[in-house]
Amino acid sequence: MEITAEVVKKLREETGAGMMDCKKALSKAEGDLEKAKKFLRESGIAKAEKKTDRATNSGKIEAYIHMGGRIGVLIQLNCETDFVAGTDDFKNLAKEIAMQVAASNPDFLSREDVPEASINAEKEIIRNITLKEGKPENVVDKIVEGRMDKFFERVCLLEQPYIRDDKMKVKDLITGLVAKCGENIKLVRYARFSLGD
Repeated sequence: MEITAEVVKKLREETGAGMMDCKKALSKAEGDLEKAKKFLRESGIAKAEKKTDRATNSGKIEAYIHMGGRIGVLIQLNCETDFVAGTDDFKNLAKEIAMQVAASNPDFLSREDVPEASINAEKEIIRNITLKEGKPENVVDKIVEGRMDKFFERVCLLEQPYIRDDKMKVKDLITGLVAKCGENIKLVRYARFSLGD
């Protein structure tokens, strides 16, 4: 199948990937744009994982005020260089994450931040509910693990479905920009303030 310049350009505009990467992805996907996007995303995630150990000493503090000043959010998003911190993509990512925090009010940044006691208590509650539902003992542990994933999605910012596309998690949004810009990006911390809390 012939891959036209228009299709390559469209894929490039939609993903931000390089021209050669787009051509390669379209070739592997036999011209299917959606399959090519998936391939680029998967290869980007692999590249991004290699960058996670690199130092992130630059970045941006983003402030977001919502609902006429009733909710305020501050986030710290770090990257490797001032150059990337100054790009529109990076600034937009910081703004989107701040809006996510305003909308979803997560309790923790990541799974690693959830205290072990809270995890164990939640597992026990879910296990008891699952047993009361009459599920067979041999599948209860699998059901508990699946429901724990839902728990982490609810309480951990990085695990939450992205407010604009619930097929993506917040961590996928960050990984996508890491793959695009070639630098490590790390969400360091956040704070959410709400009148009445």
